[in-house]
Order: sequence, then C-alpha cells, then structure tokens
Amino acid sequence: MRVRIDEVGEDSVSRRHVSGRPRVTKPAEDSFLALSARRRRSTTVPQLVADHFVASGRRISATTVRRRLHNAGLYARRPVVCVPLNGRQRRARLCWAREHVSWIRQQWASVLFTDESRFTLESDSGRLLIWREQRTRYHQSNTIERHSYRGGGIMV
Repeated sequence: MRVRIDEVGEDSVSRRHVSGRPRVTKPAEDSFLALSARRRRSTTVPQLVADHFVASGRRISATTVRRRLHNAGLYARRPVVCVPLNGRQRRARLCWAREHVSWIRQQWASVLFTDESRFTLESDSGRLLIWREQRTRYHQSNTIERHSYRGGGIMV
C-alpha cells in the first residue's frame, strides 16, 4: 500500500492512499536516461536499458525508458538529411535569399518550383531514428549530412 502525505494546515498533515504502482526509477535515473539520449541521439531503447542496468544494477522495461524520455520531452524521429555545403555555396544561397526576401506575391507567381525524388536500387529503409525535442527538427545536432547516395538509382 502506498501512502502520500499532504500538508493540510500549518502544523498538520494527513495521509491518504494513492493508487497505482510505485515508480521503478528515481528522478536521478530519469535525468540519466534523458542525458544519455541527448549525448548519443541515435542510441536505441535497448541500449538505454542496458546502460541503465550497468549504472544502477536494476532492470527496467523498454516501455519505462520510452515513457521517461517522453516525460523529458524527447521523441524518436527521423533525422533531417542534407547535402553538405561549402562556404561559397552557403554565401550564394544567403545572398539569393536576401535579394528575394521582399518579393510580393505577384513576383513569385512567375516562378516555377520543382521537386525531385530519388529512387535507389539498394534497399535503404531509412530506419535510423534520433531522440530529439519537439520543434528542433532543423537544429544542427539533429541533422545528418550525406555526401551522395550509394549505388545506382534514378532521379524523377
């Protein structure tokens, strides 16, 4: 039976029964899990379970690890993949953006935007996930640079 102590007045306390299972992890262990996931963003839940066992000597479930990371604001998401740019390319893109920042809708109406998709012959499932906070998709720590696609493929 779990008992919670609540303060009722200045000098008095009351005890009441609290339903539910007691927490398996302590707050320090919760922060250890979150810190481990932030340091190694591509770590998996089984790896975090093993790290916790090595650190504390107690086994916890994968569900508990996911729940603690969600409570810390971390979610498993696909990383943004980008092509690395050199300094000249970055400056050219920034210059173009500054030239066109004040364009109105009628000027943009004459511009045609296209989209490309690459289909590769190799099976790259793209199952790599990273732990990241919400609204941090494009932060540099959550981005993976890929120089080229492996193997043959077709661009459509």
